[in-house]
Amino acid sequence: MPKAADIETYTKDGVVCLRGVFDPVWIELLRKWTDTAMSNPGPHAEEYTAGGHSGRAFNDLDLARRHGGFREFIYQSPAAQIAGTIMQSNKVNFFYDQLIVKEPNTAERTPWHQDQPYWAVSGRDVCSIWLPLDQVSKQVSVQYVAGSHEWAEHNPHHFADDSPYAGTDLPELPDIDANLGKYNVLTWDMEPGDCLVFQGMIVHGAPGNSDATTRRRALATRWTGDDARYLVRSGETGVPTRDPGILDGDPMDCGDFPVIWRSESKAGLVV
Repeated sequence: MPKAADIETYTKDGVVCLRGVFDPVWIELLRKWTDTAMSNPGPHAEEYTAGGHSGRAFNDLDLARRHGGFREFIYQSPAAQIAGTIMQSNKVNFFYDQLIVKEPNTAERTPWHQDQPYWAVSGRDVCSIWLPLDQVSKQVSVQYVAGSHEWAEHNPHHFADDSPYAGTDLPELPDIDANLGKYNVLTWDMEPGDCLVFQGMIVHGAPGNSDATTRRRALATRWTGDDARYLVRSGETGVPTRDPGILDGDPMDCGDFPVIWRSESKAGLVV
């Protein structure tokens, strides 16, 4: 489980890398079910690599609704406890899951963005766990602008064509790539079993997968904690993909966002 130093890093930077926190059994289970999911894409799956180009950039949402292996991971793996310990929350709700795959020789990068403006959720206790299913080098790993979880919200864009979300009235992100020297950009070499835990507002992106032989498969699970509330946004919203049946300002507790973990006086914290 995360230690006090990990919580301190997450609080300061908005992201922390945890080493070896998922048993190989979970990695093998998710690899198997990733193959199943990619062969049976859901209604919100997207392919970002144009025909005739090398590689494949593939995303899909709501895997746990359709596939037993992903559901088993949500309910039985240590993911919810990790999220709750890092956020210092007394309870953790599952929000949704996302499969992100970049096959070898995939050029498509993931643009710089914040996650939370895509989502119908408010609060500080909102995080993701990014779990790679393959060895990942810094050259193809996710990149984070340290401290940017303290920035204001910026307008989301569709990844497929870079068109901005409509009607949000949010400002555009600054041009990170044109001013990289201004920012402390964090990234890590990672092994299966390692994970990244990051706050919903941190600015992040990822290069393509330039490796000629190694896949870059990852499952991102999204979690909410004590202060999270359902937020009916003005304009376009990406997630959730269906009406959860709760109202603006309500706690997240509902059938679509179940409570997965509750703290016992934060017993998961190791000092």
